[in-house]
Amino acid sequence: MVDVDFSQLPFSLLDDSAREQLGAAMEMAWFDGAQVILEAGKAAEFVHLVHKGAVLEIDPTLPPQAGRLGVYGAGALFGALSVLNGRSRYRFVAEEETLCYLIPAALFKNLCQQHGEFDEYFRQRLVAKNRMLAERREGGVTMAGFMLARVDQCMRQPVLLPEQGSIREAVSALDAHSGDSLMVVRGSRVGMITKTDLLHGLVHDGMSVDSPALALASFELVAVPPGEYLFAALVRMTRHKVARVVVMEGPVPVGVVELTDVLSFFSSRSYVVGLEVEKADDLQALALASARLPELVQALMAQGVKMRFAMDLMAALNGRIISKAFQFVIAEERRDRVCLMVLGSEGRGEQILKTDQDNGLILGDDGDWPERDQLLNRFTETLLALGYPLCPGGIMVNQPRWVGSLADWRRRIGRWAEQGDEQAMMRLAILLDAHPAAGRVELVERMREALFQRCSGDQILLSRFARPVLQFSTPLRWFGALKKPQQGIDIKKGGLFPVVHGVRALSLEQRIGATGTFARLDRLAAAGVLEAGFAEELGESMALFAELRLRQQLASLDANQPAAGHNQIQVEQLSALERDLLRESLQVVNEFKKRLSRRFHLEY
Repeated sequence: MVDVDFSQLPFSLLDDSAREQLGAAMEMAWFDGAQVILEAGKAAEFVHLVHKGAVLEIDPTLPPQAGRLGVYGAGALFGALSVLNGRSRYRFVAEEETLCYLIPAALFKNLCQQHGEFDEYFRQRLVAKNRMLAERREGGVTMAGFMLARVDQCMRQPVLLPEQGSIREAVSALDAHSGDSLMVVRGSRVGMITKTDLLHGLVHDGMSVDSPALALASFELVAVPPGEYLFAALVRMTRHKVARVVVMEGPVPVGVVELTDVLSFFSSRSYVVGLEVEKADDLQALALASARLPELVQALMAQGVKMRFAMDLMAALNGRIISKAFQFVIAEERRDRVCLMVLGSEGRGEQILKTDQDNGLILGDDGDWPERDQLLNRFTETLLALGYPLCPGGIMVNQPRWVGSLADWRRRIGRWAEQGDEQAMMRLAILLDAHPAAGRVELVERMREALFQRCSGDQILLSRFARPVLQFSTPLRWFGALKKPQQGIDIKKGGLFPVVHGVRALSLEQRIGATGTFARLDRLAAAGVLEAGFAEELGESMALFAELRLRQQLASLDANQPAAGHNQIQVEQLSALERDLLRESLQVVNEFKKRLSRRFHLEY
């Protein structure tokens, strides 16, 4: 029996009998450095599993440097597609003395025919491989069991009340269906009445049991379609501060999802933390709820939650914490005249663990007041007490340059655009990610429109704005292998930043108002700026980078290591599949940087 770990992908997709066949049939072969193992255009007799050494993948139709597509190291498979396609598209050459296990082509084809998942593994693109990794990660649960749950799997049938129904009839209907809410249709509008609404009507409003219940209905509802992901519905509940959503199929209500239903369906503690945030009525209670966010992040990761959904949920919870902190410090009559905006990764909704404070304030026409600076200082200190560190760059509301009226912000945008230096471009980028956290939401949109008007059509500015995507080199060697410096590779500089900022630059050019990178990618694909498939691969690459970084952050926090090491990924500690995905994702980043360079003339 060969010394191969068959519990790892892709061999874990086979049954015990198939693994035994593999073990009995596999032989070993030694290749000298520079020896051609598989020639382009030739039929492949074996699939190769590298045991020791390294193998170059070369496209002989391209110039020598451009034709070096990648490197396969220990634990990597190559030649599978060559066997499935009947011939090899590329040339495979031993970069150094290399020892490989050989899987006979006929056996490999038979195993693919008999095991669908094993066959799909080799045929799928980067996007599907990432999904498979997420599903199979140790300690996780399957996506079908958690992330692919739909609203219609959890909804209750709606309890409908006639438009002229009384409070007595409403109570009877709720008792008969053991429900907490019912719906009433008035014309083309759908309203909801809860048990609490009925109680308030009888006790506080002086209504009788024979009064029309319609007067108690709320028509401002949060609605979702039945095919929506249940986890996405949870995010909407958190954002809108509601305990139920109405399920609508077109104009027709077909169900309702209650908080109690969700809690029984999911084992996640996300809504427990969300409820603690909502119930917090002072800073101490809010701090206790805020302190549980890292625990929630670890639970989500352990359950295999897709990174995009985890980002959405944590952004919603962080947004509520920041909003409530603002509410504790700033009186309501003041809050209604201004808009608190979160910036940077918080504005994009892509910061899972707490990071430095990045925020600003837009004042309405009557939004200034004498004690403003004192209260904004207190708000900054409040966020610090809640675990949000001070921003080293001073991008906070306690700094005058990040507070101002719309006219002030327009002047700043114009000044930064004229300056055109690196710091000015960074400030415009930070502002482009602005997302309202509290107060008058429309002020942020008016400020963003001013930014678009000044910058979107300025080709010289756009070139300067996009140039930082080339600031950091992609951690790949000339031959496409992952760099493996002793201190690890910086996944933020080498992977995340080029995607985030490149997408941000395209969004500025296209006047896209969405702030999240995933949402921006969707809009760019819809506009034809990026092919849908390439936009999807960029999104999956970003999700992989974010997950690897988050795992490193959680490990560093557990070990009480300094924050400086949170972005350093140790390649040797990744599985063979993870290394393969990381290499492919970084190659996607390289392609994206080339496209940006051509589009914004960054080579000049």
